[in-house]
Amino acid sequence: YLLRRSALELFMVDRSNFFFDFGSTAGRRNAYRAIVQARPPHLNNIYLATQRPEQLLKRTQLMERWARWEISNFEYLMQLNTLAGRSYNDITQYPVFPWILSDYNSKTLDLANPSSYRDLSKPIGALNADRLKKFQERYSSFDDPVIPKFHYGSHYSTAGTVLYYLVRVEPFTTLSIQLQGGKFDHADRMFSDIAATWDGVLEDMSDVKELVPELFYLPEVLSNENSIDFGTTQLGEKLDLVQLPPWAENPVDFIHKHRMALESEHVSEHLHEWIDLIFGYKQRGREAISANNVFFYITYEGTVDIDKILDPVQQRATQDQIAYFGQTPSQLLTIPHMKKMPLADVLHLQCVLLCTFLSVKKLA
Repeated sequence: YLLRRSALELFMVDRSNFFFDFGSTAGRRNAYRAIVQARPPHLNNIYLATQRPEQLLKRTQLMERWARWEISNFEYLMQLNTLAGRSYNDITQYPVFPWILSDYNSKTLDLANPSSYRDLSKPIGALNADRLKKFQERYSSFDDPVIPKFHYGSHYSTAGTVLYYLVRVEPFTTLSIQLQGGKFDHADRMFSDIAATWDGVLEDMSDVKELVPELFYLPEVLSNENSIDFGTTQLGEKLDLVQLPPWAENPVDFIHKHRMALESEHVSEHLHEWIDLIFGYKQRGREAISANNVFFYITYEGTVDIDKILDPVQQRATQDQIAYFGQTPSQLLTIPHMKKMPLADVLHLQCVLLCTFLSVKKLA
């Protein structure tokens, strides 16, 4: 929580979950030991051995299962987010999902065409070559004795990003009002058009936001089921539903096609490249620099020790900056992520195993 190992998230057998911040690593460690010593009947043994995210990924064999098509792309991304400290219970480090598509103007969406998809090997800030040059110039010319160089001053996932996408559903509607000091943001700055939002993350120097998981399963985030008055734009238009691409008939149709795109063979073939940027070896260090993937230093775990800041005003200011300006997930891999097996190979292997099983059964 706030980039320090001070919290525990408990997942219950009834599918409820709870997030506790103990305020310090020592407090978290004591609570963890107490739970382990109590030996709850359903405690998974994997979590008895370690609390380190990168070790949990290795022990759970999630990557290998995903590579064999045993779990979906959506489920795998959710699991990675959870292991890396992202949680539905903490809006400041909400699960982050990638922009998948790049075609928001065609009348029909061709999921078999590679040009319909976003390049998953590059961070959002590097998708537009002209804008990337400006980010690279900023990185090269930046010279500060305290603050390390960075490409992006904003982040791909913040509390504001989450509320931007989810403002039409509670509790995010109320949280949006609270964040804006008692009223909604101006209608022109709110989520109103998917194509326009995509254009913004390609063009705007301060906008490199990715997506939230709800855009792959919850059509209500695109409609206005609660008939909320979000105000009017400068053109006098009342803000209501999110404007969809021409290829989507309605919010349900958009979510359905968006999810199909996420699970497509093309995305399955390249998803590991995006994982390398967000959770893996291109997250920081020389690989991050080469990938144009360096964010402001205070967004990374381990770069600031809040407990060592003695001035309470400065400590509070640092906490606020971490909470509202983005947090990079815990790093899960320091080597390249494995590729997903081609679907044809998986199906062939399953066929061979099935034939072998039937032959053995017949002999028996």
